[in-house]
Amino acid sequence: MIDSIGTNNKPGVDTSTTATSPSSVGPNTARASAAVSGETLASDNQLSSLSVQLSESATRAASRDASLIHKELSEKASQLTEQLVGSSYDINKARHDAEVPQSNDPERLERARNATGFIHGSEKNPFSGMPRDQLSLIAYDESDRFTVNEKKSAWLESYRQERIWRQHVVAQGSAEYSATGKLTDFYTSVLDHYKGLTTIEQSQYPSSYATKLQDWIDLDYNYKTSTAEGNPDAKSLLDKVLNPESELFKSQGDGGL
Repeated sequence: MIDSIGTNNKPGVDTSTTATSPSSVGPNTARASAAVSGETLASDNQLSSLSVQLSESATRAASRDASLIHKELSEKASQLTEQLVGSSYDINKARHDAEVPQSNDPERLERARNATGFIHGSEKNPFSGMPRDQLSLIAYDESDRFTVNEKKSAWLESYRQERIWRQHVVAQGSAEYSATGKLTDFYTSVLDHYKGLTTIEQSQYPSSYATKLQDWIDLDYNYKTSTAEGNPDAKSLLDKVLNPESELFKSQGDGGL
């Protein structure tokens, strides 16, 4: 959930608009693969090259996610994110801008050019509007089937979508708190969103994240009427729930996970 993805990284491209964040393989990876197999990106019932690439990437992601425990996958996600929006990207920027797919496929070549153009602010993001699970397959792919600028563009689109979702869910949570004194619906929305993330995105949250949210949902707590908790600042609490590094999720020993 990408202020979760790259919490400590600051993207170098304006993402506010669509043009110019032992672990087993969960249903999310399988769902991404299934979605890819049903793609209708090309006409005449022919799979586009992007559909094929996504299907291959889903297979690689499933294998990787099955081989790493939660902490290892989280570290892998941080490493891959740094390569896209951290200092190592800037150091190698000229090489990334010159990178061309090892293919004669005009669709792949054009997409790579558009991705580089987007990074420079002259083109629309070629992955604008793509589902989050597919963006994750591209952004965290460790092969050379996508250029670095394609991966960065996918990461930035995912970041943009995450920011929009966060603004929406915080507004809903604030309204719920004002009206009822509760945040039960807010916690439910956050948990549903978390469950929809791919395995590598989920790894960037404490392993207790889903359990903690479910506990709060079941509690159906009223923050305004409780004498135990008093009347907390709702905005501060909402922000803490959305922050994977919050102390709210470290009480069960997850600080190092």
